[in-house]
Amino acid sequence: MKNSHELIPLKIIASGIALPENKVYSSDLDLKLNKPRGFVEKHSGIEYRYHADYKLSQAKLAAEALHDTLKTHQISPDSIDLLISASAIPIQALPYSAAHILKESQLKAGIACFDINASCVSFISALSVAGGLLATRQYRRIAIVSAEMASRGIDWSHQESSLIFGDGAACMIVERGDGQSGIVTYKHETYPEGLELCEIRAGGTRKNLRTGMEDSDFLFQMQGKPLFKLTASLIEGFTERVLADANLNMSDIDTVVPHQASHLGLKHILKRLNIKDERFVNIYRCRGNQVSASIPSALHEAMMTDRYYGRDYVMLLGTAAGLSLSEMILRP
Repeated sequence: MKNSHELIPLKIIASGIALPENKVYSSDLDLKLNKPRGFVEKHSGIEYRYHADYKLSQAKLAAEALHDTLKTHQISPDSIDLLISASAIPIQALPYSAAHILKESQLKAGIACFDINASCVSFISALSVAGGLLATRQYRRIAIVSAEMASRGIDWSHQESSLIFGDGAACMIVERGDGQSGIVTYKHETYPEGLELCEIRAGGTRKNLRTGMEDSDFLFQMQGKPLFKLTASLIEGFTERVLADANLNMSDIDTVVPHQASHLGLKHILKRLNIKDERFVNIYRCRGNQVSASIPSALHEAMMTDRYYGRDYVMLLGTAAGLSLSEMILRP
């Protein structure tokens, strides 16, 4: 074992996902947006993604991912003693989303639950918090669920951002394990000069009925070029600090699980961080950007394709509105 740090004990014992029924091909959006055939796929890099209808609730989608995980791995719902909702967009302002998910789930009433919101990197933040709670033995088995319905916040008049989003949910169940697996290192940095480059302004105290708001305040807004420029200026140095803290090189990382932000963003990370194609988990073409559900969905894919368990080091990485950067290195 090259790394000399003491592991934060954490073992992912199960994973699962849930997707809405409605599969939306890029060719469907060509017709919807009155674009030439092939336009949306060329500009988005997506063959298809999933969009929920307006009847499906975010809490139910999250619960479906949780139940898929429990059923597939034959885990009793009563064994879960903490539920964490790790999502960017809440179900409503109050109560918090985890309480809504608990109501829809098979988990027992009375267990602890709360939300963690760090936008697209919420899952990494939740995994770090879960590791700390398991290390102190406050909880024995924790379910982390990320669920997003990004399609409900799309501004179809904004071509750059409207083509890339998909809906979905993913769940991971973690426990302390035997101490052989866990978090090697974790780092999260935020640069508020990027605060307005990626945002939904309404939904809180800033833009509401009393302070004033417009319909567009409820829709996703992105300034793509300056956001990409700021991210590109930070990501290499940030990753170097993460690897140095773990006494590792990128060549030591067996699998890299990135946030599925965009096809151009994924290509940039692959090239600038010198990651080999076979070590890079990319599900973007058939999911799009699922916001906070992207990283756990891609991690689930890594597990299902033998790129997680049995490996030495796995890196989770992503950028998020804020502007935030987050990376974690795990020993499976």
